[in-house]
Amino acid sequence: MTDHTRHSGPLGIVGLGTIGSALAHRAVLAGLDVLALEPRPEAHTRLRALLDTSVADGTVTRQEAADAHARVRLVDRWEELAGARTVVEAVPERRDAKVEVLRELARVCPLDTVLVTSAGALSLTDLAAASGRPGRLVGLHLALPTSGVAEIGRTVMADTSALDRVHDLAGALGLRQVTVGDRAGLISASLLFGFLNQSVTMYEQRVAERDDIDAAMRYGCGLPLGPLQLLDLVGTDTACDILDVLAARLDEPALQPARRLRHMALAGLLGRKSGRGFYDYRAPSSHSAAPAARPAPATSPITTVGIVGTGTMATGIAEVFAKGGCATVLVGRTDERAKSAWESVAGSTGRAVRRGKLAEAERDAALELLTPGSDLTRLADCDLVIEAIAEDLDVKKRLFAKLGVLCRPGALLATTTSSLPVIECGLASGRPEDVIGMHFFNPAPLMRLVEVVPSLETSPHHVRTARELCERLGKHPVQCMDRPGFIVNALLFPYLNGAVRLTESHYATADDIDDVMKLGCGYPLGPFELLDVIGLDISLSIQRVLHDADRHPGSVPAPLLGHLVAAGRAGRKSGAGFRVYGG
Repeated sequence: MTDHTRHSGPLGIVGLGTIGSALAHRAVLAGLDVLALEPRPEAHTRLRALLDTSVADGTVTRQEAADAHARVRLVDRWEELAGARTVVEAVPERRDAKVEVLRELARVCPLDTVLVTSAGALSLTDLAAASGRPGRLVGLHLALPTSGVAEIGRTVMADTSALDRVHDLAGALGLRQVTVGDRAGLISASLLFGFLNQSVTMYEQRVAERDDIDAAMRYGCGLPLGPLQLLDLVGTDTACDILDVLAARLDEPALQPARRLRHMALAGLLGRKSGRGFYDYRAPSSHSAAPAARPAPATSPITTVGIVGTGTMATGIAEVFAKGGCATVLVGRTDERAKSAWESVAGSTGRAVRRGKLAEAERDAALELLTPGSDLTRLADCDLVIEAIAEDLDVKKRLFAKLGVLCRPGALLATTTSSLPVIECGLASGRPEDVIGMHFFNPAPLMRLVEVVPSLETSPHHVRTARELCERLGKHPVQCMDRPGFIVNALLFPYLNGAVRLTESHYATADDIDDVMKLGCGYPLGPFELLDVIGLDISLSIQRVLHDADRHPGSVPAPLLGHLVAAGRAGRKSGAGFRVYGG
């Protein structure tokens, strides 16, 4: 049972918006009484809806929810908050609004009251000074209303007793605590909102469609929500407020809200809370975005496939096609390498049989369809040839020059590059209308996402064929323009690079950053865990490609990343990266 002695008496909350309601919900379920000051009449309804959700998911019984609801008292006068030993302001991320609230609280509350701000982007030091109670103000920031971790923001002026009380409060609310200093964005907002803003810019520039951007980040990175879905949860107005502050404090124009995001906020398209944002929530089920209807996949004309390469990605793709019923030729530099790649597929499908994921007959049929060898001429009659060799543009171009001559007219030629220009492979082939990007994700047999990337010259017929083929294989295709990083890497690696910069500045440890992004934002892996899985050498290479494309100072690879690679710490595959493995 949580010890509530440090916050006996009610908890005060000013503002029952998304975050304020989430804090009140946690507090009443934890047995705390709440005094809430909120002029909007819908606030009480929002809190009741949260309690109803807790009943529906089995977290509490209906009686427990009723008892919890009874612990909330809405007040309409500042003086009624004087009995709370801790008061949280959870008003919008605007300095004037927060300062007005904090000054009113300082006017009516006893001197030992701890004032808590939910600010994630504004200067905590400035707010503390402006409140008139600099020693009694502490930050408590939730990245999302569903967060399981609180960033406790400490200024140099904060009293230890005030900080202890806020830690106790967070503990009583069931939140893990990470203590951070006063920095724009703390951990979560500084990493999350640049990523969200970049997603809107990608949509605005028609690099990819809304549903494809969201699906790419869900299926490619395992995120619980796509970035545009997440913005609808946060609120486009809230996102604009936070981005405005971050852009000003960090002197970073790229953090200015994307034009579309600002226009949506001005038009009242605020997301879930207004019923419309990037998605329309006015349908009967208002808790999820209405999915766009997808046409039924046509029958793909692809029956014979050639794959060039013998690495992890090549063997994974070969397994996908062989299990999908395609006669597949796997071509390596030597017969021995090709045979070894075939054995890797045999081992992978054998493990799937032992786990009950694949029938023995299906395994045998797949291996029967997979033929290894070293002779490129065996690709001449294939309907589709996939290049899955080293991520080196010159090497890829030399191979496509050969494939352009060797493969039959009209055959589809695909590159699995994750960041290099598809058009250059197409031009090297001499038949750019036949060349497309098909970026599978590792491990290919398990990951559903495939980025389908036509160049300016790719035939629309081939684009349709590639998408239909992916759907036939049980994959989820997303289409995007031929640009560095496509969708996933273009959004993912600036976020990862930003995380490295945070820890190399000694603002926060890798463990704390990973915890905040996993528990606070619902990411399946923290950025440093993910970097070690991807490989620091690969991550450095991709970040260099992205920087070469935009030449923006903010996209320069973090020096620490380069230092670790130079030291041979490439991640899990080398036994050490940001963490040491196997010791």
